[in-house]
Amino acid sequence: MPEPAKKAVSAFTKKPKTQEAEEGSSVVFEAETEKPDAKVKWQCNSKDITSSDKCVIIADGNKHSLTITALTKEDTNAYAVIAGGSKVKFELKVIPKPDAPVEALANGPAEPSVEPEQTPAEPPVEAPTGEHVAAPAPDAPPAEEAQPPDTRQDLTGLFTERPQSGDVTVGENITFVAKVNAESLLKKPTIKWIKGKWMDLASKSGKHLQLKETYDRNTKVYTFEMQVIAAKANFAGAYRCEVTSRDKFDSCNFDLAVHEACAAEGLDIRAAFRRTSTDGKEDSGELDFSTLLKKSSSFLKSSNRAVQVSSEPDVDVWDILSRAPSSEFEKIAFQHGITDLRGMLKRLKKMKKEEKKSEAFLKKLDPAYQVSKGQKIKLAIEVANPDVEVKWLKNGQAIQPTGRYIFESVGNMRYLTINHCSLADDAAYCCVVGEEKCTTELFVKEPPILIVKNLEDQMVMKGERVELECEVSEEGANVKWEKDGVELTRDESFKYRFKKDGCKHVLIINEATKEDCGHYKVKTNGGESMAELLVQEKELEVYQSIADLSVKAKDQAVFKCEVSDENVRGTWYKNGVEVKPDARVNITHIGRIHKLTIDEVKPEDEGDYTFVPDGHAFNLSAKLNFLEVKIDFVPRQDPPKIHLDCMGRTAESTIVVVAGNKLRLDVPITGDPAPTVVWTKAEKVVTDGDGRVHVETTKGHCIFTIEGAERQDEGIYSVVVRNPAGEDTADINVKVVEVPDPPQAVKILSVGEDSCVVQWDPPLFDGGKPIIGYVLERKKTKSYRWMRLNFDPYPETTYEAKRMIEGVPYEMRVYAVNGIGMSRHSPASQPFVPVAPTSEPIGLCVEDISDTSISLKWRPPERIGSSELEGYGVEYCKEGTDEWIPAIQGLTDRTSMVVRGLPTGDKLQFRVRAYNMAGPSAPTTLAQPVTIREIMQRPKIWLPRNLRQTLIKKVGDTVNLVIPFQGKPRPKVTWSKDGEPLSPTFASVRNSEVDTILFIRKTDRKHSGKYDLQVEIENVEDTASITLQIVDLPGPPEGLKIVDVWGFNVALEWKPPKDNGNCEITGYCIQKADKKTMEWFTVYDQYRRTNCVASDLIMGNEYVFRAYAVNLVGLSPDPCNTKDSAYIQKTGIAYKPPSHKDHDFSEAPKFTHPLVSRSVIAGYNATLSCSVRGIPKPKVTWYKNKMDISNEAKYRMLSKQGVLTLEIRKPCLFDGGVYMCKAVNDSGEDIVECKLEVRPQIAKEEKKEDKK
Repeated sequence: MPEPAKKAVSAFTKKPKTQEAEEGSSVVFEAETEKPDAKVKWQCNSKDITSSDKCVIIADGNKHSLTITALTKEDTNAYAVIAGGSKVKFELKVIPKPDAPVEALANGPAEPSVEPEQTPAEPPVEAPTGEHVAAPAPDAPPAEEAQPPDTRQDLTGLFTERPQSGDVTVGENITFVAKVNAESLLKKPTIKWIKGKWMDLASKSGKHLQLKETYDRNTKVYTFEMQVIAAKANFAGAYRCEVTSRDKFDSCNFDLAVHEACAAEGLDIRAAFRRTSTDGKEDSGELDFSTLLKKSSSFLKSSNRAVQVSSEPDVDVWDILSRAPSSEFEKIAFQHGITDLRGMLKRLKKMKKEEKKSEAFLKKLDPAYQVSKGQKIKLAIEVANPDVEVKWLKNGQAIQPTGRYIFESVGNMRYLTINHCSLADDAAYCCVVGEEKCTTELFVKEPPILIVKNLEDQMVMKGERVELECEVSEEGANVKWEKDGVELTRDESFKYRFKKDGCKHVLIINEATKEDCGHYKVKTNGGESMAELLVQEKELEVYQSIADLSVKAKDQAVFKCEVSDENVRGTWYKNGVEVKPDARVNITHIGRIHKLTIDEVKPEDEGDYTFVPDGHAFNLSAKLNFLEVKIDFVPRQDPPKIHLDCMGRTAESTIVVVAGNKLRLDVPITGDPAPTVVWTKAEKVVTDGDGRVHVETTKGHCIFTIEGAERQDEGIYSVVVRNPAGEDTADINVKVVEVPDPPQAVKILSVGEDSCVVQWDPPLFDGGKPIIGYVLERKKTKSYRWMRLNFDPYPETTYEAKRMIEGVPYEMRVYAVNGIGMSRHSPASQPFVPVAPTSEPIGLCVEDISDTSISLKWRPPERIGSSELEGYGVEYCKEGTDEWIPAIQGLTDRTSMVVRGLPTGDKLQFRVRAYNMAGPSAPTTLAQPVTIREIMQRPKIWLPRNLRQTLIKKVGDTVNLVIPFQGKPRPKVTWSKDGEPLSPTFASVRNSEVDTILFIRKTDRKHSGKYDLQVEIENVEDTASITLQIVDLPGPPEGLKIVDVWGFNVALEWKPPKDNGNCEITGYCIQKADKKTMEWFTVYDQYRRTNCVASDLIMGNEYVFRAYAVNLVGLSPDPCNTKDSAYIQKTGIAYKPPSHKDHDFSEAPKFTHPLVSRSVIAGYNATLSCSVRGIPKPKVTWYKNKMDISNEAKYRMLSKQGVLTLEIRKPCLFDGGVYMCKAVNDSGEDIVECKLEVRPQIAKEEKKEDKK
């Protein structure tokens, strides 16, 4: 609920009133504003009025007027005047001339109820803030429409532009705009448009409401718009706009007022309360009082109250109602034709409301409060009576004090504290004191819901059930599910089901199809999580294939296979003809096992048998071999014989068995008497010693069985049969095949934005069967679920995996597949992150160039992505070739580089690429090739400003002067002192390509002087001078003596020191001491003269004196003491002053510091300074080229303690010349002069040309 608006402040001090005038006359409306510079606009029927012959608009300060001349009936309208946020409405009624009604009656009968009364007004609009636009009477003050005050909340300041309250006419459109700056936000902001308290308008988008969103990448500003189309009256109300981004939140309230469309002519205010709607609402509908009107027609006639045009003044119905008792309301409404009684009573109730000052409350509750869930809030009021009892209500119900609700009373203050606020505390609260009460609204803001457990990628087969599960930080939280950016809802087919279990949220998909593949996302107000779902067609796997059989007559042949799906049926074929079950042939299907059994095998049963699963494009084949054993009856002994179709060591004689399966060698033998059988492998006899090996001999057969064949069982087995008649031998080659070993060395070659290229080595052992291909799987590093990337074996050892999420770490593993099956998985690869290459670096340019090198600089790429930038690679190539040569080995972290060792005179092209984990970016290249040749640049010394005047250093200080210069090629630098070359033992000099350094580790007085610097390139040079002054402590003053003693005073006199420390003596420090104590006290400090009088000495004491010299460095190390002492005689001794002649202190003017010639730049203020002394104070006159300039405004003359300054304001070229300063007094005169050179300014283009 928005905060109630405060009463608007009007911009008008005087408002225009409704007027009535006759046709043909003129009328003047006047208004006065509070501010004289306020802009005023006049309107008629909501259209702006411009000044013309018909309508004259006059503005004089804060007085404004509108004059309408030559009135006609068409001028009868509703008018308004607008200033700032205030709008005042008024009306003009044009009545006909006195003879007009007679003509009207002559032309036709008057219709009493057709023409409305002449009291037009705007239809009433109930604004959300409780405002009413009352209908004005002819002499009543007009109604004013003002902008409601801003009641918006400012929580964290996310809005850069907030939606503003607005008005709209029924049927028209209006747009509210909110802007959010996302530059400092970590994720995209989420916005909600809410009407009233909780109605989310996102679900109401349609014909009359549209929500739009745009993003400006340059300014990083989101623009959200809510457009109301063809507004209706019920759209009016209070709205709120909320924006959230992680832990930030902002809210703004605004109002929408919907006005009825203005009629072309004025309307009766009572017409607004005649019901015409038929929408069945409580306050609307046809409410025709025509029957009552007919019954009371006699009453209307007798009272002559027919509603018709009359020249009598109109009756103010609202004035009558406000004074009448409530029992008369229905009668008055009936008399004046008001049929909407309920609307009339509502409006009358609001009109009677007056703002009364509360007698019980000194301070009321704020309109609204906001608190986060789980926090506490304190509501405070101040009452007038400190002893009064208050009552707190929540949604109209009394609140009882508990552990969560605490009542406090401190003096006049009353407090309600709510601890651990929950959503149940979001309500309206009221404080009642006697008959008065104040209310407020409490909004409880939920903390952001965080996703504790993320979604996991899943891969399922078609038709299976899918459950995507996540866990949030709080029970009962609302989440939003999306698939590929589209929100998922519960539909009639129950395709998607949403399940809540405490903090767990599950999205259930029954019977997944290929259309369900995609990226699924779960969102909360505090985060989101995404996972990928892959749905594959079910592929039938063969667990056990049928094997070739060799059987004898009358034996049983059984073909058996096992597949992965027990629901799959199949068909058996013999030599391409379907096998039908009969008395000897039996076909069974039990679970995943399919069997074809043939009893009492006959020769015609021999052939190729095939099993074809229904609905799958493959088959299983095997061969049935019929062994016909021919035994010739020989009455005598027969030698043994082994009957095998394939014997020897050829490929056809090899028996293949799958590792783990049972190996059974059934060898038919003959011989009489029955032969003995011996099985050998690698010349070793095989016996039943091993639990897996069984050797069995029956009549006519010898059977060799190995349970669970292993790789070491592979080899050539020999069977030897013997009897007294002889022996026979046969070799059987057994090959054991199995699944291959896992692939080796899985590594990631490269990564992309959503892909990677993985490579691996084939397995060390292929299992005895050639490798058909490989199957790959991937998973997120923090997940436990592996996703298969391909179902058909991939034949290569390099694979590009796609559809990954950028910035999320993954791992890969590989399976090898041969004819037997799939190997164990390989070790997982190193974790990697799919990232895209960065964008190209920007702003590549040449900073400097020489004969063999070039200096380049650039700026980082605009988009770097989720991976860190590893560095930059710089390359170059000759013009006309495509061979790019790296400038350095490896990468550089800096955004500038000097490429050295380049061939002089070649034209080279340069480019820079940024590298990250995904590889190099697109290159950025210079606009054109660059010729490697140094450009001649004139030498120029850039002398620092502090070195342009004398540099003063103390003895023992370090001097380190860095003076930059320019010039190409590298200039020759020469230092000299006082015209002599500078010795390396005197001072150290270090030079570079861009500056020179003068270094003196420990200064002495001998280092004082003028240092000259010369920079030379070929025959072009530039010079600069530096003056260095090394100062030290001064020596002591000389000849300190007592000149005279009188009373309590002693006159002293001394001479300046011989050594001033290489700088001016700034003063003297005079001290005294009593000879009894010899404690020294300062009499004068920084005393400038060489004589003084020490006063206020103590009678009867004897004093000695000493003096120190003071300069820039400090006091002299030793003082100068008086040889004699001064005794202050006691009282009564008369002092006889010595007679002496007055000293003449007059002195002719003398310049102690001359003017210095200068060179200045035009347009910059310049000063000329000198110092003068003389007694009496001399008169100073300035001259330019011997012309007196004392009265010219361009010059400013200053004099302070003998220092004379001439300031020239913004000199031009004509201000150059010879300047002279003349000082004159009674004792004489002195002059000093200098030259001033004014140089023109150098334009920026000229500077650039000089640099080139």
